[in-house]
Amino acid sequence: MVEHRREILDMLSRGQINADEAERLLAALENPTPSAGGVTTKQPKYLRVLVDGIDDRRDGVPMKVNVRIPMQLLRAGVRLASLIPPQVRSQVNEAMQEKGVQFDLNQIKPENLEELIDQLGDISVDVNEKDMNVRVFCE
Repeated sequence: MVEHRREILDMLSRGQINADEAERLLAALENPTPSAGGVTTKQPKYLRVLVDGIDDRRDGVPMKVNVRIPMQLLRAGVRLASLIPPQVRSQVNEAMQEKGVQFDLNQIKPENLEELIDQLGDISVDVNEKDMNVRVFCE
């Protein structure tokens, strides 16, 4: 594995690959996971949200959003959510429901996190509207 890392870093230094490609290759070396067919695939490292459209609230100004959320942040968030006292969780749940968000912090459990992240790897959402394109996926 050390030899493969060195090869990737050498390719990066020679300009054969860019930093993003090097990062993906290094992540694949660190997190190989066997799939059902025995083929090794890498776990997603980021949740990505891309928005490209026209902002009607600002007189048709073009809008671009590119958000890349590390999966480690999701893992840390779930661990932190488990530290919130039950009475505070209830208050947060009530506040979110008042805003129309049907989400229950009590349902987030660290032991279910890896399964959730595994399932996120298969998700790809594309929304194409007249003036807006939204894409959510893992990489």
